[in-house]
Amino acid sequence: MTDRTRTPLDEDEPGLAPVGSLPGVGSALQQTLAKLGIVRVQDLWFHLPRQYEDRTRITAIRDVKIGHAAQVEGVIEAVETGFRYRAQLRVAITDDSQTTLVLRFFHFRRAQVERLMPGARLRCYGEVRHGAHGPEMVHPQYQIVHATSTVDECLTPVYPATEGLGQQRLRSLIAKALTRLPDETKLELIPGALREPLQLLSLRDALLTVHRPPPDADLDALMRGSHPAQQRLAFEELLTHHLSLKRLRAQVRVHRAPALRESAALRKRFIEALPFALTDAQRRVSSEIATDLARAAPMLRLVQGDVGSGKTVVAALAALSAIANDHQVALMAPTELLAEQHLRSFRQWFEPLGLDVVWLAGKVQGRARQTALAAVAGGAPIVIGTHALMQEGVVFKRLGLAIVDEQHRFGVQQRMALRDKGADADLFPHQLVLTATPIPRTLAMSVYADLDISALDELPPGRTPVRTVAVSNARRAEVIERIRAACAEGLQAYWVCTIIEESEQLIAQAAEVTHAELSHALPQLKIGLLHGRMKPAEKQATMDAFKSGKLALLVATTVIEVGVDVPNASLMVIENAERLGLAQLHQLRGRVGRGSVASNCVLLYQPPLSVLAKQRLEVMRETNDGFVIAEKDLQLRGPGELLGTRQTGELGFRIADIVRDAHLLPAVQRVGAAILQEYPEPAARLVTRWIGASARFADA
Repeated sequence: MTDRTRTPLDEDEPGLAPVGSLPGVGSALQQTLAKLGIVRVQDLWFHLPRQYEDRTRITAIRDVKIGHAAQVEGVIEAVETGFRYRAQLRVAITDDSQTTLVLRFFHFRRAQVERLMPGARLRCYGEVRHGAHGPEMVHPQYQIVHATSTVDECLTPVYPATEGLGQQRLRSLIAKALTRLPDETKLELIPGALREPLQLLSLRDALLTVHRPPPDADLDALMRGSHPAQQRLAFEELLTHHLSLKRLRAQVRVHRAPALRESAALRKRFIEALPFALTDAQRRVSSEIATDLARAAPMLRLVQGDVGSGKTVVAALAALSAIANDHQVALMAPTELLAEQHLRSFRQWFEPLGLDVVWLAGKVQGRARQTALAAVAGGAPIVIGTHALMQEGVVFKRLGLAIVDEQHRFGVQQRMALRDKGADADLFPHQLVLTATPIPRTLAMSVYADLDISALDELPPGRTPVRTVAVSNARRAEVIERIRAACAEGLQAYWVCTIIEESEQLIAQAAEVTHAELSHALPQLKIGLLHGRMKPAEKQATMDAFKSGKLALLVATTVIEVGVDVPNASLMVIENAERLGLAQLHQLRGRVGRGSVASNCVLLYQPPLSVLAKQRLEVMRETNDGFVIAEKDLQLRGPGELLGTRQTGELGFRIADIVRDAHLLPAVQRVGAAILQEYPEPAARLVTRWIGASARFADA
């Protein structure tokens, strides 16, 4: 489509026009651009540089700094090709400062050598290094110039690229797209009354600045992402993300939900049968949930609690409210091991109350599956399972409450898929989301803006803090001896295996090798093996043997990260601990310290340690507090890794960085509330601009 055939839509929203409407963009180039997520003209506006090169000035060769990039210009004094060790081309240039710079090339063509003749004038850009005979550049960008050649008028952007699409082509395309930028009044979607008190740049100025920074722009700030133009764009992206989640929440709130009032008698029977007393935090959070469930609007609540804080009991109390009102409960967990742990807990608590618990996971097949599906369709009070609960054949009679464990492993679409199972006319089930990965407040404000958040910030009495030490693999024999001593006293231990390759097969092999090594070193101990490639029945038999004390030591992969509760286990060895993130290390450590015996965690590492690995192990030694660890993890790794792979429309920020831009979030929340209430039409257009195809989740 050429400029002459543009549609009325393009006139109103030129950014929404397909990228193929730009001159010279054919179908092959459109496919290449699509690899970068560039489909519409505005995707080019928001395809921001990852760094900048300063080609606005010529630096005298005598003034270049080793380790820094510079643009220099000089006359070729000598050209030399050599093949002594490997083919290389060396070109010596000298400028008016009477200083020589050597350009070194390891990949070159004959035609290239023929053009680089002594006496020709070269302009080069590259990083300056120490050479054998003074400063040098390896594979610089260069061009033959004349004395009258001018330098660039603005800093040169370097964009994220892909195969078949170089920097020059990208710059040209973005320049064409920027000619389509409407004037400020049409482009700006954040009302002036909300923008001006924050002294934000206009969107038009911000975009033109990030793509064409003037020569005097603060290059360090641009490289850090803290330049006012970048901050303006980050603000709008964070605002849009916030608006989309708030709209999702508002759309859900429009629906009705069954009012599930608590049964005091059933709650009393349940609590009296528990072998422990509820903590104050459990009582507080249960009360918050009960208040939500009693309303005729869908509950959307996230319960976050540290390892061992008792989230499952809180979920069970919520389930009782639904069951007491003749509604069903579905509990979905990300792994079969965790789902099975919930199944055992719920059967232990609910069957004495006369309540059947149905099990539905991928491994439930044949007649057992048909029986389970019939029970769910017939109104069974509670069903527990994995992703299998979302499959087409699963039909609920009256789903009143959907509980999702380890929310960060699922994401918004899957949560909604389970919710939709219970949609009946205008009646939707309540949603309760659990996570044992405490989420820092800054992240929760942005990522879970569609949820109310409750925190179980208190551990049950009798828990002893786990003492953590980091030990080099060179002292492996001492660690094995420590296990021998602990097990001789009647205690139990875990040895967790990890390897770099995230392959179930390779991790299983690593666990098998370690199991054989420890069985040889500790012949007097009964040692079990647990990994993800074992059959479910084998896994269960091994866990049961460990729980009952028949096994002294369990060699396992990270499948035991969550949901395993053996109070007598007091020693945890995590092999290759330097390869795991803080959240996962903390989850694994949480498998010990569940009884009254003093517990220890040994982080066995392979030196040399990277700076990041040292920081992680230090944090683990310093604190047992999951909320502190979550904050540190956010600082060290960033939000994407901390939350696992986020689903579409949840954390796919193009510009914003939650850690770097956390200071913007309070203003984002204020502006978000005002724009939703007073300017709904610009709010909708912002979501379309930034989230596009994923915007349907904002209206779900």
